[in-house]
Amino acid sequence: MASTWQRVRRAQSRLSTEAVQRMDALPWFTALSPSQRADVGLVVQAGFANFTTWLKDHDEAAAPAPDVFGAAPRELTRAVNLKQTVQLIRVVVGVLDEHVADLAEPGDEQALREAALRYSREIAFAAAEVYAAAAEARGAWDARLEAGVVEALVRGQVGDLTLSRAGSLGWGRPAWTTALAAPMPAGPVESRLEDLRGHGRHSGLFVLTGEAGGGLLVVVGGKGKVETAVKQIAAGLPAGPVVVGPVAEDLASAVASVQEALSGLAAVAAWPAAPRPVAASDLLAERAVLGDGTARTRLLEEVHGPLASAGGDLLETCAAFLETGGSIEATARSLYVHANTVRYRLRKVTDLVALDLTHPRDAMAARVAFVIGRTQDL
Repeated sequence: MASTWQRVRRAQSRLSTEAVQRMDALPWFTALSPSQRADVGLVVQAGFANFTTWLKDHDEAAAPAPDVFGAAPRELTRAVNLKQTVQLIRVVVGVLDEHVADLAEPGDEQALREAALRYSREIAFAAAEVYAAAAEARGAWDARLEAGVVEALVRGQVGDLTLSRAGSLGWGRPAWTTALAAPMPAGPVESRLEDLRGHGRHSGLFVLTGEAGGGLLVVVGGKGKVETAVKQIAAGLPAGPVVVGPVAEDLASAVASVQEALSGLAAVAAWPAAPRPVAASDLLAERAVLGDGTARTRLLEEVHGPLASAGGDLLETCAAFLETGGSIEATARSLYVHANTVRYRLRKVTDLVALDLTHPRDAMAARVAFVIGRTQDL
């Protein structure tokens, strides 16, 4: 094989050039930038050089250990995927196989062909290792980026850097954004979260996940129906309550949704029969009792304030109705009005603040709103 090796060594530059020229037929190769094509050319040259070195001193009992991909920058793994790398290897092996007849000494043809096939197999294994390592490193880096984005949302410090990091994680321009919070389950959950992200991407959703306040936070954005997406995400979360924050226009304005979802998660235990998922706005009373300033403000602005400003004795009627335990007749007697007047006023209350005081939970929200309204200046 000594003479054959000499022929291969002298031809390696010519073979490399021919292989690179043939790759012009691959659409993905021509789409690369000039510098990236040059990097691929370096890999091809290194492959032929490494093969030549191994062919001279190779031990049939040992497998070659090619270090071909060290010739290119690590960023090339983002521009050229594993499938494309396999195509590259096929081109190189094809060029070498076509020239076996004029490279090998008579009688060495079969040995050279087998050596090339054996070496190409090892090159393929080396490529798989490179891409596996790159994927692992990229996954670890993406996990750190995602944790940073979620932390910024929780802290309310969403700036251009946070939005840029979210973009590098695949966050696009959804028509809406919302947050879901759930208890952190025991044991590893990363595989389930990865499935959740995968299902989200398949459905055209953008998904960010992280741990916050001892719970699991999922920020989701999309362009379809919010309710459908929320149900889909909730179905993929571990067992337990799921609280949904209000809808925001984009990620930059999703801080309130995140904070309300986490606040609702802290309060949802007070409502054992809460639906799954449950809106954070349906837990305003429980959140206010726990000291959530946002919930207190919303009850003032959305319940007590409008009733106090509406006139027509609505606030007085609501208070009397709550104090009499929800009795129409007792409320009418305490206000010296007809029972139908009470019913009429309660309907106006429902129209004004979207609360039905004959419903226990709505009545509780109104009662807490009244307590806050009566004591806000104390």
